[in-house]
Formats: sequence, structure tokens, C-alpha cells
Amino acid sequence: GKKERGRRKRGSKHHQSSSSKGLRRQKRDWVIPPINVPENSRGPFPQMLVSIRSDQDRNISIRYSITGVGADQPPNEVFSIDPVAGKMFVTKPLDRERRSSYHLRAHAVNMNGERVESPIDLYIYVIDMNDNRPEFKNQVYNGSVDEGSKPGTFVMHLAAFDNDDNTTANGMVRYRILSQTPHSPIPNMFTINSETGDIVTVAAGLDREKVSQYSIIVQATDMEGNLNFGLSNTATAIISVTDINDNPPELTSRTFSGEVPENRVNVVVANLTVIDRDQPHSPNWNAVYRIISGDPIGHFTIITDQHTNDGMVTVVKPVDFEQNRAFMLTVVVNNQAPLASGIQSSLQSTSGVTISVVDINEPPYFPTNPKSIRFEEGVPAGTSLTTFSASDPDRFMQQSIRYSKLADPADWLSINNTNGQIITTATLDRESIYVKNNIYEATFLAVDNGSPMASGTGTLQIYLIDVNDNAPSLLPRESQICERINRNAGINITAADTDTDPNVGPFVFELPTFPASIRRNWTVSRLNGDYARLSLRTQYLEPGVYEVPVIVTDSGNPPLSNRSIIKVKVCPCDENGDCTLVGAVAAAGLGTGAIIAILVCIIILLSMVLVFVLWMKRREKERQTKQLLIDPEDDVRDNILKYDEEGGGEEDQDYDLSQLQQPDSLEHIISKPPGVRRVDERPIIPESQYPIRPVVPHPGDIGDFINEGLRAADNDPTAPPYDSLLVFDYEGSGSTVGSVSSLNSSSTGDQDYDYLNDWGPRFKKLADMYGGGDDE
Repeated sequence: GKKERGRRKRGSKHHQSSSSKGLRRQKRDWVIPPINVPENSRGPFPQMLVSIRSDQDRNISIRYSITGVGADQPPNEVFSIDPVAGKMFVTKPLDRERRSSYHLRAHAVNMNGERVESPIDLYIYVIDMNDNRPEFKNQVYNGSVDEGSKPGTFVMHLAAFDNDDNTTANGMVRYRILSQTPHSPIPNMFTINSETGDIVTVAAGLDREKVSQYSIIVQATDMEGNLNFGLSNTATAIISVTDINDNPPELTSRTFSGEVPENRVNVVVANLTVIDRDQPHSPNWNAVYRIISGDPIGHFTIITDQHTNDGMVTVVKPVDFEQNRAFMLTVVVNNQAPLASGIQSSLQSTSGVTISVVDINEPPYFPTNPKSIRFEEGVPAGTSLTTFSASDPDRFMQQSIRYSKLADPADWLSINNTNGQIITTATLDRESIYVKNNIYEATFLAVDNGSPMASGTGTLQIYLIDVNDNAPSLLPRESQICERINRNAGINITAADTDTDPNVGPFVFELPTFPASIRRNWTVSRLNGDYARLSLRTQYLEPGVYEVPVIVTDSGNPPLSNRSIIKVKVCPCDENGDCTLVGAVAAAGLGTGAIIAILVCIIILLSMVLVFVLWMKRREKERQTKQLLIDPEDDVRDNILKYDEEGGGEEDQDYDLSQLQQPDSLEHIISKPPGVRRVDERPIIPESQYPIRPVVPHPGDIGDFINEGLRAADNDPTAPPYDSLLVFDYEGSGSTVGSVSSLNSSSTGDQDYDYLNDWGPRFKKLADMYGGGDDE
């Protein structure tokens, strides 16, 4: 058995006496009641809580231990036990708000670790102390209540939480209102339920227009509200007084006035101002204006300005000064939201509005526009058609109207500028391109003499009644037909008339009696009112082109006739009834002999072209083989050089021609010092412009080229002193050869060319040609 706080297990003495008598009692375990430990104890620590001992510790050595949360489980070492004496201690202050109870088990074992007693349950309860204040979740709470609310109306709810034991006075919170701001109309407009924290109104008189918000300080105290022992905390409740429509809108004046120009729309003519003490820009404040009298037709409407709440009287239908010089409107204003219960409309919600109409100069107008009249076409110039006059709507202004023509496409009409009389200036023609669907339109302008002047336009529509003034015509103008009669052969002809019913069809088609050959060779048969067929009367008619006159007459009163000529080509046809090619040509007026002659001429012309081409090719070939200036065996063309590139003479057989090329640039020559020149450079002087010659002239054109160059040199007074036939490069000073520029280019005068024989074999041919040698 075990003991608590030194007490032995009950019945131990009886157990001894029973043993002596030979009786045995059943062993009962010792039950330890729960242990209460106050929180926040100040010690000293460790502080003993209970002593546990086993009955067997007299005979054997026993060791005690405890297990559980707070002993060997977190939080560790809150409780401890003396392993020999069995005394259990608490080692630190306890906090009920962290852990309110502990469940431990006590164990007793011998030195070998063998259990000698069953484990005992130990229950430790932490006793609460008032160590926590009530806490509000928020420091500021917001609520609202309608203005004019009755006493007892719920406003809002506040709640504070105390971490202490709420089953004891430590955690029992009570509420009260410490202050109210402002104190209007009384300091205590609200009260709070001390237990639930509900705030309600306690008095009437909430008026948003006077006080729109209240600030209330609420205190929460534990210990059931005992201010001497309890802990307290405070929070602020902001109560907004919400608006209701308890203030009707009031117009600032009993009467308003404005003016409007006539015939104007979407113009603000008056501005109505209103006062409403309710919440701005809310349905309780927004004004709605209505016109309840004075505008039966609906000329005006009132638009509310969303920012200022003013009413803008606007014209939506034009007003006429001549009909209404002024309007007396009655206007009433309300809110978008209805008035609150028990609130009556104000007498100032209704006002009168006087709108004056301003007279302006209105343009003249044509009462009938467009105006339609009917006349027969063909009426002569100078005919009076109608009077197209305008009216001036300004009856109270003494004004005159003048008329003019604005649009007259055919220029048929004129108008009297004072009375509007319409007179024709040309014959009216229904068939004119300016007449559409028998109607001719003209536009006229009427202008008054007001300030400023105003004008109006009117359209006159003249319906032209048709008269039979156009003879019919026939289509087609040309056609063709087979030379032999065929029961299906014929030419369909159509009559056309620019007039209209009843001056058109049905038409009468007939052939003239003269010449007699017309009716002998041709016949015309009517198919219907507008169509007829022209066909051959004879079995055969010689091919050719025939001009067949046909007379067509309309049904007008009186009827009109027209003689139309149809050119008909009569031609041979194939088995399908179509004109053959030869037949079409024959029908054009050419016989077989003429056709053959044309073909022969074409063949001859082609042959001549072929012969000419062959002759040109042969001549070209001869020119290729023709001698240049001498016989073919004396041809010296191999020695003809382009004299832009002079060689070094017959003594110099092996020379580099690249040194004789004319340089592209003269910079290297110009940059040389004076007196130093290459012998193959051209002098830096302007050259005369000569005819451009080809790089390699045709052999047959060399003589012509030389003669052209010679003539150019003779006739050019600005020619430089070097040869113009072949432009030689400047040879420089000190040359052993005389300058060829000293030669006379003219062909006149006698020259002695015998010295050419002394120049060597290269100049032998030249000496023979000019020196009169043996070969000549």
C-alpha cells in the first residue's frame, strides 16, 4: 500500500490482527484526491504538493518517479518527485491561461527496477487568478442608426474577451458607457446592455442635419463589473446617423424667368435653384423637376444638373413667336426617394417660370413645296405657267420678298423677282434629257429684306404631257440576207419612238411605191405593233448591197411617218443559211474577177519584197569584198593604224603600244615642271569638236570619213595646229621627225611628194599614190 502526507494505509492494524488469527483481507489501493495549485504562485520553489509512500518501503528500498505532461513530457520539469522520500514538488509558477490541468502518474519500483506498486493517477488543477484584463478585438467600432429613430432602436454590438476563467468572477465582463460626444441633444442618447454589449438608443431626437456622428467610449470590466477589484479596458464606438428623406426640396424663389429664341431647340432658357438639407448626391437629395401646367404641347423639359441639383429648363420643340409670345409654366420639384413617413411636402416645392419668346427673322417659305403643275410639251417661249410665291412667317415685321432662279437645268424658265410668276424662255420638250419620268424640276429662291436676310427654297415640278412631235425610226440600220428566198429568211425590224402613249405604237410598216423595184424585190410583213419582217419577194436576187426604204407610221393624232433606209447585204449562203466569206465580199460589191485581181496583186507585192531583201543581202556581201582605195592585191589595210597611238617609226619594230595610249587623266602631266614633257603626250589646249567616228569604220566608208574630216578642218577657224584628220599626240621637243601639223590640209596647190620614196618600204605605197611613181 501507499501513504499520502505520512498517513498509513487504512486497516494496517487490522491486517496484523487478522493475520494472527489466520484471517486475510483484500488489499485496497490508496486513492489520492485532485491537487489544486493556484496560478502565479510566488514560491518559494520547489514547492511541495504531496508525499507518496509505499507500505513496502520498510522491508525493501523503493524508488519513486512520475510521468506525464509536465514531468517527463513537454513542458518538462514543471513537476518533480524525490525518488527516495516520495515528495512531489512544483518547480515554477503555473499559468492557467496556458494550461489549466495536468495528469501525472506516480510509479514505485525496487532497486532492480521491478514494479512493487501499481501506478497512481495524480490530477493537478491550476486555480485561476484575475490576472487578465478584458480585451476588445478592435479599438474602434463603427455602427449606424437612422435619424429620427425611436428609443430602444438597436444600433450596434460590442464584445470584449477575458482570458480568465469565465465560470468565475475573474472572467465575467460587464459593459458601461463612459462618455458621449457630442452631448446634443442630450448627453445620454445611447445606452449599452451591461452583459451583452448591445448599444441601443435611449432617447429621441436623432437628426443627421444637426449631428451626423457620435463618438462613444465603452468600458469593459471583469469581476462582474466590480470597479474596486476588477480589471478594465475601453474601446470607441463611432455611430453614424444615416440620412432619411425628412427634408423636402425647396425652390429658392417663387418665380423664375427666362427667354428663348424662336425655332431653336436644345437651348437652356432658365435655371431653377433648389435647397435640400438631406445627404448630398443621394436619392434623398437628388431633385426631379416636372412641368405640371403651361406647356400642353411639350415644348420644354427640365434636366437636373447632377452636380448642383439645379433644374435646367430646356427647349425640346421649337417655339413660334407668331403663335406664342410667352409661356407661363408651373414647376414642381421632388426627390428621387419618397419622403419619409410623416413628412409633408413644402409649399416652396412649387414655383412659376415665365419664358419669353424672342422674335427672329425667319426665312420665307413656299406653302406648297414642291408645287406640281401640268402642261403640254411644246408650249412656246413667253408662256406663263404659274405663280410660285412664298409667304413670310414674320407677320409682325413689314418685309418684302424677292425671287430668283436657283436651279434650272435646261434653262427653260424665268421668275418675276417681285411676284414669283413663272414664264417659259424656251420650248418645253418632254423628250429632253433633263426630263425624268415626264417631270421637269426647277428650284427657286425667295429672300426677304430682314436683318439678317433670310432665304427659303421651293421646287416647281412641271408634268409635261406628251404630244406627237417625234416620228418613229427603224432598227437595225444594216443587215444581210441570203440571195435566194427562204421561208425562214428575213430581217426583223423594230420601230422606236421617243414619244409615249398614245403617240407610239402600234406602228404601220410599208414599202414606198417608188421606185417600183422596191416592192418588186422586197416585201414587209408586220409581226406585232412594234415589229415587222423585211424579206425577199423574188426567188433570187443578185448579191450586193441594197438600200431598202421602209416607211413607218405611229398611232399619234395626227400620225407621223418616217422613211428609213436599211442597208441590206444580199450574199450567197451555205447550207445553214449563213453568208459565206466569198459571198460576203461579193455582197460588198466586188465580182469574182476583182477578187482574183486583188489576190494577184498581193502575191506580186510579196514577191517584190522578197526580191528586195535578196538584193540587199547580195549588195551587203559585195561591199564586204569591195576594194577600199586600191586593188585587192595592193590592200594595205593591215598597215592602217589608229593614229591616236603613234609608233616609233620603221626603225622601231619591237615597241610597247601601251606607252602610246592617251592617258585617261592629265594630272600627272599638269603636275610636271615647265619644259619637261613626254614626247608622246598631247598638248594641254582645247580641242575642236569633230564628228564622232566609229572605232572601226566600215571599209567602204573610209573615203567618206576622210573627206568629212577634211572639210571640218578647212572650215574650222579654231582648229589647233596639229592634224585634224587623225589626231596625233604631242611628240615633244627634239624629235628627229618634222611635225605633221605643218602640212597643208587643203587639197589646193601642188605638193612635191617625191621625198616619200626616201622614207623606206613602209611609205612606198603612199609615195606611189601621191608622188606619181611607177605604179601610177
